[in-house]
Amino acid sequence: MNRIFVFFFVSGFCSILYELVWLRLAMAKFGVTTALVSIVLSVFMAGLGAGSWLAGTLARRYGDRIKFLPLRLYALSELLIGVSALVVPWQLAWGNRLLETIADRAPLSSATYYLVSGAWLAVTLLPWCACMGATIPLAMFAIRSLELDSSQRSFSFLYLANVLGAVAGATIPLFLIELYGFRGTLRIGAALNLLIAAAACMLTLAPAKRAAADAAQPSKLSSSRPEHSRAILLLLFATGLATMGMEVIWIRLFTPYVGPVVYSFAKILAAYLLATFAGSQVYRFWSRHHYHENELLWVTLAPLALLALLTSDGRLRMDVNLRVLLGVAPIAGMIGFLTPMLVDRWSAGAPDRAGRAYAVNVAGCIAGPLLSGFFLLPWLGERQAMLLLALPWFVMGLPAFLPMRKRHLRMAPVASLLAAALAVFFVTRDYETQYASPPIVLRDSTATVIAFGTGMNKWLLVNGHGMTSLTPVTKMMAHLTLASLPSPPRNVLVICFGMGTTFRSVISWGVPATAVELVPSIPKLFSFYHADGDKVLASPLAHVVIDDGRRYLERSPQQYDAILIDPPPPIDAAGSSLLYSRDFYLVARQRLRPGGILQQWIYGGDKADLSAATRALKEVFPYVNVYFDTDPRFTPQPGAFYGTAGIHYLASMRPIPERSAQQLLDRMPASAVADMMEWGPEKTPLDQLQYIVSRPASVDRLSSLSAGAPTLDDDRPINEYNQLRTLFPEHMVSFDAQPMGSVIR
Repeated sequence: MNRIFVFFFVSGFCSILYELVWLRLAMAKFGVTTALVSIVLSVFMAGLGAGSWLAGTLARRYGDRIKFLPLRLYALSELLIGVSALVVPWQLAWGNRLLETIADRAPLSSATYYLVSGAWLAVTLLPWCACMGATIPLAMFAIRSLELDSSQRSFSFLYLANVLGAVAGATIPLFLIELYGFRGTLRIGAALNLLIAAAACMLTLAPAKRAAADAAQPSKLSSSRPEHSRAILLLLFATGLATMGMEVIWIRLFTPYVGPVVYSFAKILAAYLLATFAGSQVYRFWSRHHYHENELLWVTLAPLALLALLTSDGRLRMDVNLRVLLGVAPIAGMIGFLTPMLVDRWSAGAPDRAGRAYAVNVAGCIAGPLLSGFFLLPWLGERQAMLLLALPWFVMGLPAFLPMRKRHLRMAPVASLLAAALAVFFVTRDYETQYASPPIVLRDSTATVIAFGTGMNKWLLVNGHGMTSLTPVTKMMAHLTLASLPSPPRNVLVICFGMGTTFRSVISWGVPATAVELVPSIPKLFSFYHADGDKVLASPLAHVVIDDGRRYLERSPQQYDAILIDPPPPIDAAGSSLLYSRDFYLVARQRLRPGGILQQWIYGGDKADLSAATRALKEVFPYVNVYFDTDPRFTPQPGAFYGTAGIHYLASMRPIPERSAQQLLDRMPASAVADMMEWGPEKTPLDQLQYIVSRPASVDRLSSLSAGAPTLDDDRPINEYNQLRTLFPEHMVSFDAQPMGSVIR
């Protein structure tokens, strides 16, 4: 039993590792849209549920024929899981090439792209995830055969080990990715799965005498009988739906405090899994002497579910880690207690019944994020969505208030718990209420967007995180690039809409402009930041697309004279590397006309980030010009991660002349000059351009800032995975302190 516990600990570690890495690889190949992420996670969970159900059915139908093979079947499933680590990246890359080939022949609509990519992801991931889901029923079957006794608590035993492994899987792979990249990390996971398979096979090599004795003895079945109440399955579905639905909302609630980086999301996941493990461990001790829980536990879920609203209230001064822990851990711990209890009660150690029960729980885990992400959050917001997900536990307390002869619940404690839950809901406030002036708040399936401020002091927050400001820097992204083209532009693509300043500046050139924005609500705020926003959007030259910028480039054969990119800060934000990587630049290069220019804006990061990102550009584009830029009037908004300076990269397949300020000005139409000077800060257009061209930087010196840093690509997103090197602050770069003088030419 101890060895099987170790097997499931390692298996749980590998499962989370694969989920994290496969999701990122799928995002790189098919887009960073909410729908795509939902497809990947749903397919992953659906595979787990299907594998659990099918393996349980196999154990029930053919148990007598294969009663000496279950451990070998378990070993086979672990072997196949290890193989998947090596095969899935290849399958995803093949699907991406297939879609690119189709897109080069004819444009793909967004719906068609989702349909084809979703089908490919299902075909790719479902079989391997089914192998993961099959491990619990097969291991339960093996425990019966090896121990000659059917433990009614075998599911909770395996669940406990699996969750503990998942805790490690939520954290350790982040460091492995930093050191070895995604593919190297997958190879480590594959090696661990192969070791499990080999060790499980060795356990089957028992002496022949024991095998003969086993065959002569009748199987000892547990005296405990499984419960057949459908209410157990309903509760398993409800717990899966509620907890996974809340996990989506937790990310919205806590991102303003923990930030949008991968380590922040891992912090939320680790808190959830650790508490789940603790709850499962408590259940294992409790179940030695108890069988039926106090029904008051279910009502307790109501106030526990709403604790995250309290700890995420901006008026409450609290340590960031404590916010997450107190908001997530209590409800997760209770669910960790109740879920294995329900499965043990339904199955009593029978693999087939455990497989079905676990599959029902997984079905709830699939429905929860879809319900929260696409319906509850856009329609109701975080607070009302949390209340609705907690509603089943309110209903569980209703019998205490009904005139019944035999009550299992007493009115006073139930009333106290429900009153506490409602008090949390009505007393707490949303994140946006902390601002003095009433903000504009828009919610959609991707993010909660907040706009507030007056005049030039207007701000854009996405999930509570500062994005950009009204600054001439974003105007210069357009004007410097278009004036550097060998001939007047015919059309331009802007990736990342933001406040719309760069897009608006492109329109001032009188050329067609397409802006691609991931968050649907952001373009709706264009007129808040620019009084003529509605007029600009009504122009026949303006076109706004809601999509992932990289995915849009891959599915559209359109060619552009300029592609302007302003990735949202910070530079280490989760998923940001997909707009800085060598792989992305290869895609963008295909969509540039001869002589076209790709403009990339980079702010912040350490020496490794700048070296890696610069090398990525240099390896794809033979000609790269670099300029520093700053807005001296800019005062950072508290909580924002952008600063007062950054770098314009202009990259092309042909030489880019380093024109003087006067030469650039001569190439600009009058309307573009007027747009450039709208906010200054210089007094004349010539001075405005001179400020930029007088600050060129050496691309070779930037790329050599960190000799050991690899080229930034989809496999090594070192800007996102940087925890190990941030332990050495001497490698950090501060533009404000100007330690970058050595790279200015």
